[in-house]
Amino acid sequence: MVMKGKPSFMKKKKSKNSKASKSKATVRSTVVSTRTKNNKTVLSEQDKKHVRWAYSILMRVLESGKHPDNELTRVIPPDECMNFLAQVRTVFWKQASMVELTAPINICGDIHGQFSDLLRLFDKNGFPHRANYLFLGDYVDRGKHCLETILLLFSYKMIFRNHFFLLRGNHECPNINKQYGFYDEVVRRYKKPGVWFAFQQVFTHMPLTALVGGKILCMHGGISKQMNSLQDLRIIRRPFDNPQVGTLAMDVLWSDPSNFEKDYGPNSRGVSVVFGKHALWKTLKKLKIDMVVRAHQVVQDGYEFFANRRLVTIFSAPFYCGQFNNAAAVMQVSRQLVCSFVVLRPRKKVARRRLMPAK
Repeated sequence: MVMKGKPSFMKKKKSKNSKASKSKATVRSTVVSTRTKNNKTVLSEQDKKHVRWAYSILMRVLESGKHPDNELTRVIPPDECMNFLAQVRTVFWKQASMVELTAPINICGDIHGQFSDLLRLFDKNGFPHRANYLFLGDYVDRGKHCLETILLLFSYKMIFRNHFFLLRGNHECPNINKQYGFYDEVVRRYKKPGVWFAFQQVFTHMPLTALVGGKILCMHGGISKQMNSLQDLRIIRRPFDNPQVGTLAMDVLWSDPSNFEKDYGPNSRGVSVVFGKHALWKTLKKLKIDMVVRAHQVVQDGYEFFANRRLVTIFSAPFYCGQFNNAAAVMQVSRQLVCSFVVLRPRKKVARRRLMPAK
């Protein structure tokens, strides 16, 4: 089903805590059956087995860290982790380079290993058994709990594969996450570089863009000179390790908006380009879409508009790296493509145990 209306915006919402009173057994039943019944998705016996496995991984991630014997790498040993990642890779490979989605859906920006804040995000907007999600990349690096973060997201992807979507960010590339923390965390905690390589194999297969309701184009970075039609995005070839310089894939992962009059210019990051409002408007017209939603940059209020609200940057890691006093945001898109924002204010310390899903 494709939405015909144009996106519009509401004032930002006050956050409401997600409340549930289900036991673990009831939640498990919801995880396995509710979505398939309501949306007529038929799973093979093998797929059902993988869903149960993903649920087991999910619960171990959520329970890990409460006491020394529950350290994540003990409850999810390296061999099991690598086998699980191989199954996640298969799920991504079955999806297109551009996934085409319907609303309602929640759209989230960078997470960067801020596991407690990710749980806060779900607590405010609904855990994935109650809401649809699209994440725009950058799950690892810089934060303290990258393993918990990425395994939680991959578990949800396996369980809700038609309702929970993860795009690739520039930090899901080996030349980046080997430098900015993920490699060091994996090797320090698992003692096996092979686990890091297994994660890279998953990252190389992830989708790069998403189209919501036929009108809202989503990616991690931004637009490109080479973006002449939606078909250009559909035919980006995967898998690849690091995007080649000058390619559409590079710009989708790396480009940034800029307040200048030219269409495109050099990017201060040293890779890809920056683009102006005129380039954006031309691209929207060529692609016959209404707006672009992207991540990739810290913004003070969690979201920031560009070019008369035809582009919005979303960042979903509050108090980023413990250094920025920024808020985080989630963009909620209704069935009618009405867009609103839920903002999470920064907290310096968050009690992890309180951020478990309500039982």
